[in-house]
Amino acid sequence: MKIIVPMAGIGSRLRPHTLTVPKPLTVIAGKPIVQRLVEDIASVIDEKIDEIAFVIGTTAKGFPTDTEAQLLKIAAELGAKGSVYVQEEALGTAHAIYCAKESLSGPCVVAYADTLFKADFTLDVNADGAIWVSKVANPSAFGVVKLQDGVITDFIEKPKDFVSDLAIIGIYYFKSGDKLLEEIQYLIDNDLKENGEYQLTNVLESLKQQGAKFVPGTVSAWMDCGKKDPTVDTNKQTLDFEYKAGNNLVSEDVVLENSEIIQPCFIGENVVLKNTKIGPYVSIGANSVVENSTIVNSLIQSNVAISNADLDNAMIGNHAKYNGKYTSVSIGDYTELT
Repeated sequence: MKIIVPMAGIGSRLRPHTLTVPKPLTVIAGKPIVQRLVEDIASVIDEKIDEIAFVIGTTAKGFPTDTEAQLLKIAAELGAKGSVYVQEEALGTAHAIYCAKESLSGPCVVAYADTLFKADFTLDVNADGAIWVSKVANPSAFGVVKLQDGVITDFIEKPKDFVSDLAIIGIYYFKSGDKLLEEIQYLIDNDLKENGEYQLTNVLESLKQQGAKFVPGTVSAWMDCGKKDPTVDTNKQTLDFEYKAGNNLVSEDVVLENSEIIQPCFIGENVVLKNTKIGPYVSIGANSVVENSTIVNSLIQSNVAISNADLDNAMIGNHAKYNGKYTSVSIGDYTELT
């Protein structure tokens, strides 16, 4: 089994945090989003993962030079070969997959790296394909699927009238990566674009018309990492899942001086807390110092210095310094508000 992870987008909706760190490498509760994504996929696949292929953007689009090394490490930690491809130009969802064509063979999962999920199903690898879906309250804002006898019959993009509440979350299984590549190649060779891009939905429709049967993989939780507020909420949900699973996310070397941690929280290594109350639902990265503060429901990265703060629904980047009384702040790496 292979996992293909298109992640070449610049993450403009999550700025300023994505000005220095690609969105999929943004850390949530101690792990990058993309690492949590592939781990979640591995949890529903009863197959060995042979390779994880990442499709990234260029350094000119804001991808740091060490991105490849970080991604190869993530693959290695799952016991898989890592491959990294570069999408020079954004030409659509199908084109992003095409950039990893050298890895498109055999059964594979395609997962766009801007979402996390929790699921209690096990993937049926004998199906022609599967599409991860989640029930939503407002289907008109999403691409949705229709079902008949447990098989997907239609793909509808942002329906104006109600047809289904099962939204496509951006994760797909294909029994034949070779066939997937063949269909994408057909789009590109014949320049079949929609709104100027090569779209995966057209590939899915073509495969369905040729007889491929897609089944749904219904998830119990779908967490968005597109903007600041949903990302902070994703951190909250992830901490809740980890805590209920019995995982301790507080480093043993945390220094507590007249301070309190209210679970669930993630506290990285070499963190110092002085006259401070942390939690619930707070992540603080390694080598950070927090003084004279109260922080709840916030995502704080590493090497951060915070003092005299009362934070809620905040997101603070790496190497930032914050001293003040603003509450719902969003400041990127190396920012100083003192």
